[in-house]
Amino acid sequence: MSKNILLPTDFSDNAWSAAVYAMKLYKNEECTFHFLHSSKMKVSAMSSMSNKLIRVMAENAERDLAELKSLAEKNKINENHSFKVISNANDLEHAIEVIILKEKIDLIIIGTRGAGMAKEIIFGSNTVNIIKQIKNCPVLVIPKDYEFETLEQIVFPTDFNRAYGDELIPLKQLTNLYNSKIRIIHINNEDNISATQKQNLALLRTDLEHYDYNFHWLTDYDTKEKVITDFIKELKINILVMINYKHSFMENIIKEPIIKNIGFHPTIPFLVIPH
Repeated sequence: MSKNILLPTDFSDNAWSAAVYAMKLYKNEECTFHFLHSSKMKVSAMSSMSNKLIRVMAENAERDLAELKSLAEKNKINENHSFKVISNANDLEHAIEVIILKEKIDLIIIGTRGAGMAKEIIFGSNTVNIIKQIKNCPVLVIPKDYEFETLEQIVFPTDFNRAYGDELIPLKQLTNLYNSKIRIIHINNEDNISATQKQNLALLRTDLEHYDYNFHWLTDYDTKEKVITDFIKELKINILVMINYKHSFMENIIKEPIIKNIGFHPTIPFLVIPH
């Protein structure tokens, strides 16, 4: 069955890098890639512009999208990859919500930083807003200048405080692409978990019984961010998967997307699954 992948773009090098990653990730799959550009401006900015200028900007965006589609078609690595372009005058999050339903989007892939972002910002505001607001589609975030690597190992941090259901589907789909090994990490001692956590751990084992997985119990020697970052480096992990539920590690990151305030430096792609 063909996959539908949404690629929001601001025409930056970073957005193109995320698109190249997407094509390589799904190099063995039938896919339609949807390039989306949203050109919504603040009302205050629009009021000082003539209708002609606004029209010219929209025409420029459509021309740039056509060029982007042509570039993608030249660089495609699978004859079963096709490309569509969407120019939208709504704000980006609203445009994405509409397109997810209309095009049956399976995954959004976006770069972490657009043009001109300050180095101390982890994610651009567009990325943060998409993760916060999109509740019905997973988002795969690609760090700036990241080169594709085969997904040999996926890391999935969990606190075992909840039983997962459909939230695990995007993790399984990602794993199926390359028969990846799933490394499940819990930052605590195995002896220190509650009866509920033990039950959820058992459910997770059952849910992943047909997958190659390992549990890793990591002591809380530093911040959770540092523990996860060190684990990624030591085991040469290719992708990080997190579920974004209330009061989660992921929610804390997007609340405070400034590197100096948290120790999380995303050096590999990471999949954010909405709860």
